Amino acid sequence: MVATVVVTVATRNLAYGVIVGVLVAMVFFARRVAHFTEVVDIAHPDEHTRVYAVRGALFFASSNDLIYQFDDVGDPPHVIIDLSHAQIYDSSTVAALDAIEHKYRQRGKNIQIIGLNGPSQAWHGKLSGQLGATH
Repeated sequence: MVATVVVTVATRNLAYGVIVGVLVAMVFFARRVAHFTEVVDIAHPDEHTRVYAVRGALFFASSNDLIYQFDDVGDPPHVIIDLSHAQIYDSSTVAALDAIEHKYRQRGKNIQIIGLNGPSQAWHGKLSGQLGATH
């Protein structure tokens, strides 16, 4: 709100003030929502398998931290990432998932991503493997 007033007064143009206000609000919203994503270790069906559940909105602000939520060094040979309670909203999340898969495969581990809903499956299917996985 303060930014809107400052820009409006400085430029004497309400439209510029509104645009700046909307952009500032978008940044604050993205930062706030990014922390609603969580990765939880939910199961160990056997000594060779670990299951993670990812919950929340996955987009550019939340996917940056996603890569560091998994223990590719300490995890067993088979890892399942369940995205049943998550939604992929952009290509940065697909790139983050690719980077996670890449890290596990470099260590000779099998990784499986399950539970993608229709829109998330469309994003992942369309872009996976095309964005670079070198995080």
